[in-house]
Amino acid sequence: MKITTWNVNSVRTRESHVADFLAREQPDLLLLQEIKCEEHQFPRMAFKNLGYDAVVVGQKSYNGVAVLHRVPVEVLHPRLPGMPESDTHARFIEVRTQGITVGNLYLPNGNSGGDEGYAYKLAWMEALRAHSESLMDADTDFVLAGDYNVCPTDADFAPRALPAGDALLRPETRAAFNALIWTGLTDATRALYPSETLYTFWDYQASAWDRNAGLRIDFQLLSPRLAERLTDVIIHKDERAKPQPSDHVPLSVKLAKAA
Repeated sequence: MKITTWNVNSVRTRESHVADFLAREQPDLLLLQEIKCEEHQFPRMAFKNLGYDAVVVGQKSYNGVAVLHRVPVEVLHPRLPGMPESDTHARFIEVRTQGITVGNLYLPNGNSGGDEGYAYKLAWMEALRAHSESLMDADTDFVLAGDYNVCPTDADFAPRALPAGDALLRPETRAAFNALIWTGLTDATRALYPSETLYTFWDYQASAWDRNAGLRIDFQLLSPRLAERLTDVIIHKDERAKPQPSDHVPLSVKLAKAA
């Protein structure tokens, strides 16, 4: 199975990029974040013509997640379990297919909204940790993939790519990410590339792409049995060099068939 995650930063703006990627790479699942549209505005037909159906949790102008799938899926959760009903941000959808539960997430950035905005980021991360723990307790094979808005270590961002004190780097953010990993998850990229300099995001500002001043903030975190099935990780860096690209690039994992 091939699973790809991609923060497209507006699916309607990047519709042709997504269609080209699907036709070329043919993932079984393409997890999209920051689609920036409501469900009825999502360009389903462009992807249906390529053999992909879509499940969408949208929001006007902001956030939003979707799963494009060429294999049947069952929607388990249209929002992150544990978050209050008052949380209207469209940031999570979880599906199940072929014995695997797949959570597609767009974690809050935490740099806007002052102390309240950062507290929301940490609350969201704690809910995600608790959800991972519950999936582990249920002996579920699962992936939690998407834009985490976290640089777990100093190796995950270029020097001076972020200011000191940025919400993606703060000790509390890294501690929350580590707590999630410690539920038993494996960072697929680091499992195969433990020490390489790898990025998945380059800002539009300050010639970040030209200077390779990137961040590694997109992850696929695998439960134990899925980690044993991991055969490949691909960062599709060439997408960032295309006209009108997203500031993120797709990240794919390949999983061998279950024994």
